Order: sequence, then C-alpha cells, then structure tokens
Amino acid sequence: MIATLLFVSFVVFMAIGVPVAIALGISGALAIVLSNLDTHWFGLMAVPQSFYAGLGKYPLLAIPMFVLVGAIFDRSGVAARLVNFAIAIVGRGPGMLPLVTIAVAMFLGGISGSGPACAAAVGAVMIGSMKRAGYPAPYAATIVGAGAATDILIPPSVAFIVYSVLVPQASVPALFAAGLVPGMLVGIALIIPAVWLARRHNMGQAESDLPRPPFWRSFYEAIWGISAPVIILGGMRMGYFTPTEAAVVAVFYGLFVGMVVHRTIKFRDLFLIFREAAELSAVIMLVVSLAGVFAWALSTLSIIDPIANAIVNMGIGEYGVLALIIVLLIIVGMFLDGISIFLIFVPLLMPIANAYGWDPVWFGVILTVMVALGQFTPPLAVNLMVSCRIALVPIESTFRWVTWLLVGVFVVLMLLIVFPELALWLPRYLGF
Repeated sequence: MIATLLFVSFVVFMAIGVPVAIALGISGALAIVLSNLDTHWFGLMAVPQSFYAGLGKYPLLAIPMFVLVGAIFDRSGVAARLVNFAIAIVGRGPGMLPLVTIAVAMFLGGISGSGPACAAAVGAVMIGSMKRAGYPAPYAATIVGAGAATDILIPPSVAFIVYSVLVPQASVPALFAAGLVPGMLVGIALIIPAVWLARRHNMGQAESDLPRPPFWRSFYEAIWGISAPVIILGGMRMGYFTPTEAAVVAVFYGLFVGMVVHRTIKFRDLFLIFREAAELSAVIMLVVSLAGVFAWALSTLSIIDPIANAIVNMGIGEYGVLALIIVLLIIVGMFLDGISIFLIFVPLLMPIANAYGWDPVWFGVILTVMVALGQFTPPLAVNLMVSCRIALVPIESTFRWVTWLLVGVFVVLMLLIVFPELALWLPRYLGF
C-alpha cells in the first residue's frame, strides 16, 4: 500500500506541475512517515541524512565544473569557430549546413557534456545561418535539438557521472570510453536523414551561394576548441588527472581560451557566467539530493527486489524484458530529463540487469541512448524546447522532421543491443 502511494504521489505531483526534485523529495518523505508512524519523529530524521548521502559523493563534484565549462565555451565564441572550420572541410551545398550543425554539436559534447547547453550554444550560431540559407525554421530547430542529444553520450557526460555514482561497478573513465563509439554512430544516424530530408525537399538552395571559409585560417582559429576534448580525455587516459580533476582543468583551459586567446570574455562577464553555471548546477544537484530521499524510501520499503523479481519472472525472456525497458524509458524520456530518469529508474533496473548478467557499462550506454532519444522526442523534449525557443517556432512544428531522426537513433540502439562490443571494445582496449 505504501509502495503504491510512493509512486502514485510522485505521478500526481508531476501532473499538477510540481518540479521533479520537489516531487521526488515529498513523495519519499511521505512514504518514510507512513512506514514509521510508531517511531520517534516518524522516521523523518532519515530525510536530511538521505539528502546529504545523495549529494556527498566525490564524482558529483565534476557536474558543476562541466556545467561551468559549457557556459565558458558558450561565451568564448568557440562554437562559431568550429562551425567555420567544419564548413571549410565539407564545403557548401544543400544539406551541408545540417551536417555541420550535427558535427559541431557532437564535438561540443566533448566540452560541455550537457544537451540543453549544447543546443543553446549551437542554436545561437546555426539556426540563423540555416534560415538565411533557405532552411525552414522548424527544420533548423529539429536539427539543433537532435544534434545536441549526442552530448549525453560523447564524453564528458553528466549522465554518465550520475550513473557511475549509482552503479559503482561502472567507472567514469570506462563509461566515457564506452560512450564514444555509440555517440559517433548516433551522430551519423542523425546526419544521414538530415541531409536526405534537406535534399528531398529542396531546402538550403541559397547555401551554395554563401562563401566557403579558407581551410587553414579556420583551422587556426578553431584549434583551441579542437584541443579541449583531447586535453580532457587524453589527460584522463594518461592518468594525469581523474574525471573530477579533468573538469577543473577544463574550466581553467576554457577561461584561458576565452580571456587570453580569443579575448571574447572580459572580467565583467565572469559574474554572469558563474551565476548561470551555478543556477543550472543547483537545479541538477537538488534533483540528485532529493532523489536520495526517494531512493532511501525505495530501499526501506523493500520495493526494488520484488519488482525486479516480478519482471524477470514474467515469462517474456531476456529480450522481452529489454524491450519492455526500452519502451518504458523512451516514454518517460518524453517528460523527464536524463538525470531524473537515472536517479529514479537505475536503482530499479540494476537488479534486473544483474539477474540477466548484463555488463553494467554496456547497460549504462543503452540507458543513455534511450535518454538521448527522449531529449528530442516531443511533446516535452528538453533539447527541442531550447532550439525552438531560439528559432521562435512552436515545438509542434518539428513533428514532421523529428520522426526520421528518431528512427535513425533507434536503429543505433538496436545495433548496440545486438552487438554489445560496439560499446565495450574501446574501454577494454584502453584498460578501463
């Protein structure tokens, strides 16, 4: 009864517009009270303890740092320079600007690790350019929102950091390495339908008349942005710093590029950058901490094991259970952000993964691809919301285009299920 109330109250709070973090905390606290009516303070002392336990984990220190890196590179003009370099490589013509948009979004995934932040940075540069080249605004918003979804896969990824906290068997370096190839495959799966749609519907006819940037000059201007993922990931691979320390190194590197090299960031801009990063980090960390209360209630009420056993013993087999998880998470991904999904569902799903002997690193990549799908699946796709706001179009106008891109990513998801080595060979080769 109390277990049912835990989930029902959470759904009700979400339905009436209560923020995810608050809904998690209140639902968890309510379940704790009802299960401890005969104890002192009704067990409420567990609430602050769970709040701190959910937050007091060393790997989580990387999250505000990577959020700050995204804000710094957003203001430093790196995205515009990467765009020019990408155009210098692929040239001009129908379908090339969408290709460049997705490629730059993938590259920024190696810097910020946040889909909405990437959608804002790339959208600010590319949506206007695509509209001037003759692409419809809803199509441009769709390409930016879908391209930004690769950021949750291509390291560094905030979602992978949260997953590693929930699943200690999967280290952050192993997850970062495992997400690299799937992230590239997702990017390719987005580029193919994006270019095909552009050419089929004769979009971007004015793009051929736009000038092509000189290769070496654009490379010189973009080299500092290109070097950022190399420093972050290479430093971790060489053992010079941990993922958390890598985030701090990336912050100082970004400040150096923005303030010394490009000189697009002034001292007066730092307060706005720090405030923006602090506000976004506070939202993420509040969700993480209050989810700790929800998770403690799940553990105390012994809900996880009975649910896992019931699903495993449904008689639909290993792939039937995996299909059920995929459908569930894609639907949930339409309404919740990736971090909230991980915090709510990973404690429930890991016993199922353990029962079938699924590799925790592979399972983390599979879950992250599902979350990436949700980030640009209407009606409440967080990436599409950002890109549509920049393009000044309603999210409903993207339905015509986004379906093809969703199909492409779903094909990659199926490939990862059939061929797990696509995700696992690189971390194994690197020794993680």
